[in-house]
Parts: sequence; structure tokens; C-alpha cells
Amino acid sequence: MVAIAILIAGFASFRQTPKDIFPEIDIPVISVIWTYNGLSVEEFERQITVYSEFALSANVNDVERIESQTLNGVGIIKLYFHPGAKVERGLAQATATSQAILRRMPPGVQPPPFCDTQLTRCRSSR
Repeated sequence: MVAIAILIAGFASFRQTPKDIFPEIDIPVISVIWTYNGLSVEEFERQITVYSEFALSANVNDVERIESQTLNGVGIIKLYFHPGAKVERGLAQATATSQAILRRMPPGVQPPPFCDTQLTRCRSSR
């Protein structure tokens, strides 16, 4: 009799458990996307990507890790924040840092846009 009660209770709780095919996952990550034509991939990485990584790591709080990738004319830097970090504050700090380092970039480099993890929101720092 107890086994039947456990079976019924288990089935009832299974039916009431919420399920979502696309659960909301909030990963605190922003991407900084630099673009510039006229440099080889190696020069782009050295003059823009690595320099930007260094500046961002020194000036943006609560960063857990940084990843970057440089392609022909594009450098993407991802800032992974600690869980619970204020991403809005990190975004403001990253914007200010990127604006400040523009003077050290090759002539004609434009301020990068910043995007959230799912690339649903991008904003320009211009």
C-alpha cells in the first residue's frame, strides 16, 4: 500500500515540475568587438587585441577570465564575470577603458560595440 502511495505521489510531482525547452540562462559575459582593416592578423592581435585585453583586465572589476580571438580585421574579446557580478558596472568600465585606449590604437580605429552573451543586445560605445 505504501509503495502505491509513493508511486502516485512521484507521478503527481513529476507532472507538476516545470519544464522549459529553452531555459533562461544568465551567464555574465560581455563581448568587445574591435574591427579594423589594413593590418595582418598578427599585427592586429599585437596592436589591438592584446593591448585591449591588458587594459580591460587592469580596469574592469569582477572579471573571472578573459578570452580573445583575432581574425582578419576583427578582434573579439570576451569578459567572463564572476557569478553575481554587476555586469552593468563592468560594461561601463569596459566602455570607459576602450574609449581611453583609442589614442594608442592605429589611426582610424573606431570604438568597439559591446554585446551580451546571447548577442541579443549590442551597444556602441560611440
